Amino acid sequence: MKRTRSFSTGFSLVELLVVVAIIGILSAIAVPNYTSYVQRGKIQEATSFLADSRTKLEQFFMDNRTYAGGAGAWACGGAAPAGSRYFDFTCRGTATTYVVSAVGKASEGMTGFTYTVNEANTRTSTFTGLSGWSNSANCWVIKKGESC
Repeated sequence: MKRTRSFSTGFSLVELLVVVAIIGILSAIAVPNYTSYVQRGKIQEATSFLADSRTKLEQFFMDNRTYAGGAGAWACGGAAPAGSRYFDFTCRGTATTYVVSAVGKASEGMTGFTYTVNEANTRTSTFTGLSGWSNSANCWVIKKGESC
Protein backbone atom coordinates (compact mmCIF):
# COMPACT_ATOMS: atom_id res chain seq x y z
CA MET A 1 0.00 0.00 0.00
CA LYS A 2 1.15 3.38 -0.91
CA ARG A 3 0.66 5.99 1.65
CA THR A 4 -0.24 9.42 0.46
CA ARG A 5 0.78 12.29 2.52
CA SER A 6 -1.73 15.06 2.72
CA PHE A 7 -0.53 18.61 2.91
CA SER A 8 -2.61 21.16 4.67
CA THR A 9 -3.20 24.37 2.83
CA GLY A 10 -4.05 27.65 4.43
CA PHE A 11 -2.60 29.81 7.16
CA SER A 12 -1.64 28.84 10.65
CA LEU A 13 -2.83 30.77 13.66
CA VAL A 14 0.67 32.14 14.26
CA GLU A 15 0.88 33.50 10.72
CA LEU A 16 -2.47 35.21 11.09
CA LEU A 17 -1.42 36.77 14.42
CA VAL A 18 1.76 38.13 12.84
CA VAL A 19 -0.24 39.73 10.02
CA VAL A 20 -2.72 41.25 12.49
CA ALA A 21 0.16 42.63 14.60
CA ILE A 22 1.79 44.21 11.54
CA ILE A 23 -1.49 45.81 10.46
CA GLY A 24 -1.98 47.14 14.00
CA ILE A 25 1.48 48.72 14.05
CA LEU A 26 1.00 50.33 10.63
CA SER A 27 -2.42 51.64 11.68
CA ALA A 28 -0.99 53.16 14.85
CA ILE A 29 1.39 55.18 12.69
CA ALA A 30 -0.83 55.94 9.69
CA VAL A 31 -4.07 57.04 11.37
CA PRO A 32 -2.58 59.96 13.38
CA ASN A 33 -0.62 61.14 10.33
CA TYR A 34 -3.72 61.02 8.15
CA THR A 35 -5.76 62.87 10.79
CA SER A 36 -3.11 65.59 10.95
CA TYR A 37 -3.06 65.85 7.16
CA VAL A 38 -6.85 66.28 6.99
CA GLN A 39 -6.74 68.90 9.76
CA ARG A 40 -4.11 70.93 7.90
CA GLY A 41 -6.33 70.85 4.83
CA LYS A 42 -9.23 72.25 6.83
CA ILE A 43 -7.04 75.03 8.24
CA GLN A 44 -6.35 76.23 4.70
CA GLU A 45 -9.97 77.37 4.45
CA ALA A 46 -9.35 79.83 7.28
CA THR A 47 -5.97 81.14 6.22
CA SER A 48 -6.88 81.59 2.56
CA PHE A 49 -10.14 83.36 3.39
CA LEU A 50 -8.43 85.67 5.91
CA ALA A 51 -5.73 86.58 3.39
CA ASP A 52 -8.36 87.21 0.72
CA SER A 53 -10.46 89.32 3.10
CA ARG A 54 -7.44 91.40 4.05
CA THR A 55 -6.68 92.09 0.39
CA LYS A 56 -10.28 93.10 -0.33
CA LEU A 57 -10.48 95.32 2.75
CA GLU A 58 -7.22 97.06 1.80
CA GLN A 59 -8.50 97.64 -1.72
CA PHE A 60 -11.72 99.06 -0.29
CA PHE A 61 -9.69 101.34 2.01
CA MET A 62 -7.57 102.60 -0.90
CA ASP A 63 -10.71 103.57 -2.79
CA ASN A 64 -12.77 104.96 0.11
CA ARG A 65 -10.26 105.89 2.86
CA THR A 66 -12.29 103.86 5.34
CA TYR A 67 -12.76 100.21 6.25
CA ALA A 68 -16.38 100.87 7.21
CA GLY A 69 -18.60 99.26 4.61
CA GLY A 70 -15.99 96.64 3.79
CA ALA A 71 -15.29 94.84 0.61
CA GLY A 72 -18.41 94.05 -1.33
CA ALA A 73 -20.68 91.38 0.12
CA TRP A 74 -18.20 90.53 2.89
CA ALA A 75 -18.03 93.63 5.00
CA CYS A 76 -16.90 94.47 8.48
CA GLY A 77 -20.13 94.51 10.38
CA GLY A 78 -21.94 92.82 7.52
CA ALA A 79 -23.09 89.27 7.02
CA ALA A 80 -20.55 86.47 7.22
CA PRO A 81 -19.78 84.65 3.99
CA ALA A 82 -21.92 81.68 3.06
CA GLY A 83 -20.45 78.33 2.17
CA SER A 84 -17.69 78.14 4.74
CA ARG A 85 -17.51 74.56 5.91
CA TYR A 86 -14.96 74.37 8.73
CA PHE A 87 -14.82 77.90 10.15
CA ASP A 88 -17.13 80.76 11.11
CA PHE A 89 -15.83 84.16 10.00
CA THR A 90 -16.41 87.54 11.61
CA CYS A 91 -15.12 91.02 10.98
CA ARG A 92 -15.02 93.81 13.55
CA GLY A 93 -13.89 97.20 12.47
CA THR A 94 -13.98 100.95 12.50
CA ALA A 95 -13.08 103.51 9.86
CA THR A 96 -9.35 102.96 10.44
CA THR A 97 -9.02 99.44 11.88
CA TYR A 98 -10.40 95.94 11.46
CA VAL A 99 -9.92 92.42 12.76
CA VAL A 100 -11.10 89.47 10.69
CA SER A 101 -11.43 86.22 12.65
CA ALA A 102 -11.92 82.56 11.76
CA VAL A 103 -13.23 80.33 14.55
CA GLY A 104 -13.34 76.57 14.04
CA LYS A 105 -16.72 74.84 13.93
CA ALA A 106 -17.31 72.13 16.52
CA SER A 107 -19.42 70.12 14.10
CA GLU A 108 -16.43 69.73 11.78
CA GLY A 109 -13.85 68.78 14.43
CA MET A 110 -12.17 72.18 14.47
CA THR A 111 -13.10 73.23 18.01
CA GLY A 112 -10.44 75.41 19.62
CA PHE A 113 -8.89 76.80 16.42
CA THR A 114 -8.95 80.60 16.03
CA TYR A 115 -7.07 82.61 13.42
CA THR A 116 -7.11 86.41 12.99
CA VAL A 117 -5.63 89.13 10.82
CA ASN A 118 -5.84 92.91 11.21
CA GLU A 119 -5.13 96.07 9.21
CA ALA A 120 -1.42 95.91 10.12
CA ASN A 121 -1.28 92.34 8.73
CA THR A 122 -0.70 90.94 12.22
CA ARG A 123 -1.65 87.30 12.03
CA THR A 124 -2.47 85.40 15.21
CA SER A 125 -3.19 81.76 16.00
CA THR A 126 -4.97 80.73 19.18
CA PHE A 127 -5.62 77.13 20.17
CA THR A 128 -7.92 76.55 23.11
CA GLY A 129 -7.88 73.12 24.71
CA LEU A 130 -5.60 71.57 22.09
CA SER A 131 -2.43 69.88 23.28
CA GLY A 132 0.64 70.15 21.09
CA TRP A 133 -0.46 73.35 19.33
CA SER A 134 1.51 76.55 20.01
CA ASN A 135 -0.33 79.88 20.18
CA SER A 136 1.27 82.64 18.17
CA ALA A 137 0.86 86.40 18.21
CA ASN A 138 2.62 87.00 14.90
CA CYS A 139 1.83 84.17 12.44
CA TRP A 140 -0.65 81.46 11.49
CA VAL A 141 0.43 78.10 12.86
CA ILE A 142 -0.94 75.45 10.53
CA LYS A 143 0.74 72.30 11.85
CA LYS A 144 0.78 70.69 15.27
CA GLY A 145 4.10 71.23 17.01
CA GLU A 146 5.14 74.15 14.80
CA SER A 147 5.82 77.69 15.92
CA CYS A 148 6.86 80.87 14.18
